[in-house]
Amino acid sequence: MAQSILVVEDDPKIVNLLRLYLEREGYSVLAAGDGRSAVEAAERAHPALIILDLMLPQMDGIEVTRRLRATSDIPILMLTARVDEVDKLVGLSMGADDYVTKPFSPREVVARVRTILRRTTREPRQKVLQRGDLLMDLDRHRVEVAGREIRLTPVEFKLLQALLQSPERVFTRDALLNHIYANHEAAVVDRTIDVHVGKLREKLGDDPENPRYVATVRGLGYKLL
Repeated sequence: MAQSILVVEDDPKIVNLLRLYLEREGYSVLAAGDGRSAVEAAERAHPALIILDLMLPQMDGIEVTRRLRATSDIPILMLTARVDEVDKLVGLSMGADDYVTKPFSPREVVARVRTILRRTTREPRQKVLQRGDLLMDLDRHRVEVAGREIRLTPVEFKLLQALLQSPERVFTRDALLNHIYANHEAAVVDRTIDVHVGKLREKLGDDPENPRYVATVRGLGYKLL
C-alpha cells in the first residue's frame, strides 16, 4: 500500500507540482490549502508525512506544527519562503523534522521525503537503552524518565538515541546534525542543534546549569552524563 503524503500549501501550482513528483515515486498525495484544514486532514487521514508551508491562511505552519505535535509524531517537512534563519529554527524547535527554502527543486523535496521516511519508519532493533532513570525502548518508540513517559518528536528521539547509544562520548554539533539530518546547511548547524537540545532538556526536566542527563561540553558539543 502506498504511503500517503499530506501537502499543505495554498498555491495550487505548487501542490500540483509536488503531487506530480511524489506520485511518480509511488506515494499517494492528499492536499490542504489552509492551516485548519491541514490539522483536520492529518487527524483524519494519518498520513506518513506532512509537507507543510510556513505561511498559510487562517493558521500558519508554526501553529499547525504546535497543534499536531501535541498529539502526533507524524514527520513534518516545512516549506518556507523566508530567508531569516530564526523562522527556520522556530519551525524546527516546534517539532518540524526538516525544512526546504523556496524556491525549491521538487526533486530535492522528494529526496528529503524519502530520507525522513526511511529514518522514521526504519525497523528498530529490539533493544532497550538505559542510563540511570532514563529509559528508551526502541521497539516501542517510548521514552521514560523515572517511570514517567515523555513524548518526543522524531528528531528529539533520534538525538537522544545517539546520546544514549554512546554515553559519555562528546558529540560535536556537526556530528549530531549528521546523525539526525541527511542534508543540512553549515550556516545553521550550531543553533539548530542547540534548539533541539534545549527542547529535549525541557522535556526531560533537565537543568542546563546543573544537568542530570545532557551536559554541554564548552567549545565542543554535548554528551550524556
